Amino acid sequence: MRTILIIGAGRSASSLIQYLLNKSDEEKLHLIIGDLSLASAQKKTNNHPNATAIALDIFDKNQRKEFVQKADIVISMLPAHLHIEVAKDCIAHKKHLVTASYVSDDMQELDAAAKENNLIFMNEVGLDPGIDHMSAMKVIHEIKAKGGKMLLFESFCGGLVAPESDTNLWNYKFTWAPRNVVLAGQGGAAKFIQEGTYKYIPYWNLFRRTEFLEVEGYGRFEAYSNRDSLKYLDVYGLDDVLTLYRGTIRKVGFSKAWNVFVQLGMTDDSYIMEDSENMSYRQFVNSFLPYHPTDSVEIKMRLILKIDQDDIMWDKLLELDLFNPNKKVGLKDATPAQILEKILTDSWTLQPKDKDMIVMYHKFGYELNGKKEQIDSKMVCIGEDQTYTAMAKTVGLPVAMATLLILNGKIKTPGVQLPIKEEVYLPILKELEEYGVVFKEQIVPYLGYNPDKVFS
Repeated sequence: MRTILIIGAGRSASSLIQYLLNKSDEEKLHLIIGDLSLASAQKKTNNHPNATAIALDIFDKNQRKEFVQKADIVISMLPAHLHIEVAKDCIAHKKHLVTASYVSDDMQELDAAAKENNLIFMNEVGLDPGIDHMSAMKVIHEIKAKGGKMLLFESFCGGLVAPESDTNLWNYKFTWAPRNVVLAGQGGAAKFIQEGTYKYIPYWNLFRRTEFLEVEGYGRFEAYSNRDSLKYLDVYGLDDVLTLYRGTIRKVGFSKAWNVFVQLGMTDDSYIMEDSENMSYRQFVNSFLPYHPTDSVEIKMRLILKIDQDDIMWDKLLELDLFNPNKKVGLKDATPAQILEKILTDSWTLQPKDKDMIVMYHKFGYELNGKKEQIDSKMVCIGEDQTYTAMAKTVGLPVAMATLLILNGKIKTPGVQLPIKEEVYLPILKELEEYGVVFKEQIVPYLGYNPDKVFS
C-alpha cells in the first residue's frame, strides 16, 4: 500500500478524501487523515478500511515529522501560512507535496532544494487558484500553437449559492472561509491592464467598479477586480497582452450593498472594539455613526449612506438583523471584521440541504492571420449538499488527481510549481469532466474595451 498523508480535514477536504478512498483499492492507497479535531478526521474517513484518522497538532514538530516520514506523498489542506513547516519536513524526508494554496515567497525559496531532491511541490492546484490556471493555459497554448497572438485575457470566478438554494436578498451564502469573504480586496490596490494602460483601484472604490457577465441558463452576474492581476503576465506568458484582468463573481447588486460595510469601516481588522463581548448588534452599527440627540440608528445610517427607505439595499441590511438591540456579539476583544463575520454567519450559513455553485468565466482575445477573434469559456458546477459542495469538489478533486498523477509518475517535473504544464492540466481537466466540471467554449466577436482607440 502507498501512504498518502492528508493534513487538514476541513470543509474543502470532503470530496478530496472521498475521491482517494474510492480509488484506494485499485490504486493500493492508504490514507492517514490528520486534523487538530480527531472527530473531523474520523467523520471524513467514514469508517473506510483504507483510512486512518489521527489527531494531528501541526505545531508538534515531532508528531508532524513522524507522519510525514511514513507517507509517500503529503497533501496539505492547511491555511496557506502553515504549509511551510510541512514543506520543510517534506524536503528533509524526501516526500512530494501538494497544496491548493498560492505559492508564498517562503515556499518559492524551497524550489532549489526540491529540484535537488527530485521532489514535486505542486501548489495552486485547487479551484482558484488551480482550475483557473489549467483551463486558461489549455486555451492560451492552443491559440499560440496556431500562431495566434494574445490581446486580451480576463478570468472571473465566484463561489455562490445555487439558484434552488438562493433564499436571501443578497443572493449569497458562505461557501468557503467567511473571514476571507469579509476581508476580500484588502491589502493594497487592485492592479490590472486595460487596453495597454495600467489601472489601479483602491480598496474603498473596489466594490463600485464592477463588470457585468452573462452566463446562459443562470442569468447576469457582476465581478469586482482581484488584488493583483499583473503577476499573471509572467505566469501565463502574456507579457505583450493589452488587457489582463482577474475578478471575483457575485450576483448583480451584491457589491453595491457590500460597499456599505466598507464605507462604514465594518470590514476593518486592524483594531479591537472595546467591550465587544457585551455589545449588541445595534450598538455595533451605531459605533460607526455620528451622535444625534433625536435621530434613530436607522435614520442616521440611511442619511449618512444616502439610502432611501424604499431602496432594496435597505431591505438587505434589515434582513441581516443589524439593528437588533437584543442580539449580543459575544466575542471578546473582537475587531470590526470579526463582528461583521459573526453577524453575517447568522444569515449566510449553508443549511444541510442547501447547494452551492461555482461559476468560472474566461475571455481570450487574440489576433490570428490578421483577424481579431475571441473565445469565451464558461463553467458552472452545482454542489450536492452542505458537505459535498461544489467548492469542495472543485478545490479537492484536482488536488487528489494531481496527487495520483505524481504517485504514478505521470507528472515528472520537479520543483515548486503551478499546474500550467500540459503533463498536469490535460489529464486533470479531462478527468474533471467526468465529475461535471466542464468548460463550454464559444467563439464570439472581439471588441476589446475600446475598439475605436479614442480614449485611454
